[in-house]
Amino acid sequence: MRQVPHYLLIGNGRVAKQLRHYLTLLDLPHSHWDRSQDENILFHHLNQASHILLLISDRSIEPFIHTYLNHSAAQIIHCSGRLVSKHAIGAHPLTTFSHTLFTFDQLKKIPFIIEKNTLPFDQLLPGLPNPHFYLDTKQKAKYHALCVVSGNFSCLLWQAFFKSFEETFGLPKEAAQAYLQQNMHNLMNDPQNALTGPLVRGDQETIEENIQALAGEPLQKIYQSFVDYYQTRKK
Repeated sequence: MRQVPHYLLIGNGRVAKQLRHYLTLLDLPHSHWDRSQDENILFHHLNQASHILLLISDRSIEPFIHTYLNHSAAQIIHCSGRLVSKHAIGAHPLTTFSHTLFTFDQLKKIPFIIEKNTLPFDQLLPGLPNPHFYLDTKQKAKYHALCVVSGNFSCLLWQAFFKSFEETFGLPKEAAQAYLQQNMHNLMNDPQNALTGPLVRGDQETIEENIQALAGEPLQKIYQSFVDYYQTRKK
């Protein structure tokens, strides 16, 4: 009979809060520590832990391991999409976390991207029913860069869109939300043909007018860079 794991979660950001909530819903034993707590509490938890999840910034992971985990027999896991460490296995939850706790259904659908040639998923994260995929460590830097470009950078563009809709144009956010939802629907259902607008039509007059309308704003350079990227992609 397989032993029930005891997880120790390190950190207090969005990922830590969501995974603590998830382990609670899964009824998996776990404890938690962050730097607001006394170190003696950490040492107590370390004695119980079979699996340690480092849910802290990339730059803090290796120093934390060297300071506190050199003698730990627990399986050490970090959730960075970029970092490759000799001292911990990477298991990146491929999603974007919010401050609002996810439902159980949302949490169990999150794919984990695991470093190739490490442990089977049921040994690395026992008790988690999530989909999981393996990635060569040599590809992690590009993988993470694309996650940032597609997720984080697009978020900046949508934030600018929503802000202008309400503050500049005096339009309701519901109209902007409908546009976002349709874009997401198109991408989910037919990603190769989801792009529309003047780039696809080859409408140079509209493109030039759009760029002029953004004069004096950082978005003007972003618009031009996307035009350049599209032209390069077509070749």
